[in-house]
Amino acid sequence: MFRNEIRTEIEIDATATEVWDVLTDFPAYHGWNPGTATIEGEPAVGARLAVSMKLASGRGIVMKPRVVASDPGRELRWLGRLLVPGLFDGEHRFEIHEREPGRVTFVQAERFRGLSVPILRRMIEVDTVATFRAVNEALAARVASRRVTA
Repeated sequence: MFRNEIRTEIEIDATATEVWDVLTDFPAYHGWNPGTATIEGEPAVGARLAVSMKLASGRGIVMKPRVVASDPGRELRWLGRLLVPGLFDGEHRFEIHEREPGRVTFVQAERFRGLSVPILRRMIEVDTVATFRAVNEALAARVASRRVTA
């Protein structure tokens, strides 16, 4: 089984709750998230989501992952598969680590497994990493803009 893992992070001046509230406000994604056009569903363990992603390269991907962890203010994680298990599986995670009051480290990472990982390596290591970084920056900006208007 082939594997690959990518990880990005950003420091955000906000509480874990503020970051979580933006991260899980799926209906608002179209207004700020450059990597995800839409997410339908609930951030609850066992829930099936419909995720329409936009990569930095302009490619689009539609997935229907299942939420495997949802710990408000700490972690949201889902597992998506391409067609059948073992072909191309991605476990996407968002982690929020409170470093001090009003400051967090936000981590966005994904662990890929499956027979197609070597074929899709460039998409993973270039397009997906670039997309994650853009989303992290946009999340930080969205959280900051909500703090100003609150």
